[in-house]
Amino acid sequence: MSGKKCNQVIKQQIKMSKTMQINPPQGFKFESVDQSSGAINLVEIPKDIKERIKTFVDVLLVLNIDGKEFLEQTKNLPADELAYKQLKLIVQAFNEGWTPDWTNSSQGKYYPWFKMGSPSGGGFSSYDYVRWLADSAVGSRLCFKSADLAKHSGQLFESIYKDFLTV
Repeated sequence: MSGKKCNQVIKQQIKMSKTMQINPPQGFKFESVDQSSGAINLVEIPKDIKERIKTFVDVLLVLNIDGKEFLEQTKNLPADELAYKQLKLIVQAFNEGWTPDWTNSSQGKYYPWFKMGSPSGGGFSSYDYVRWLADSAVGSRLCFKSADLAKHSGQLFESIYKDFLTV
């Protein structure tokens, strides 16, 4: 190999050693690189909250609440009171830290809307969502930050809403 060709190869290798492209695994992103060891730290890209919550157990996991403790604390509650405690946690988990600003009348606050029917037809079904602005006919702890989350949670946790809203 000639001297000129050798220098080109060396320059190419130096250039390659300065820049390396690494793609993170699917569902992860780079958090940091340890300059001394070269270790690359990855973090999981958070999934949409609707993908992470499919059951009430998922709600407890998202909020870092011990399921056994929750069961112990609620074991003697009537169905409607248990449902209220569950719904407060469901709303908290889906809202991901958002709390309604009741002094802001232009901020929408949403909750699931249910349709009551005859007992033979099921009697209770998730119907849609309702948006409230300045005043509300629903407990403020049970409001969602979006219509989509309100409707989704109403459908997903319809039986819990039924225990809370009906006698």
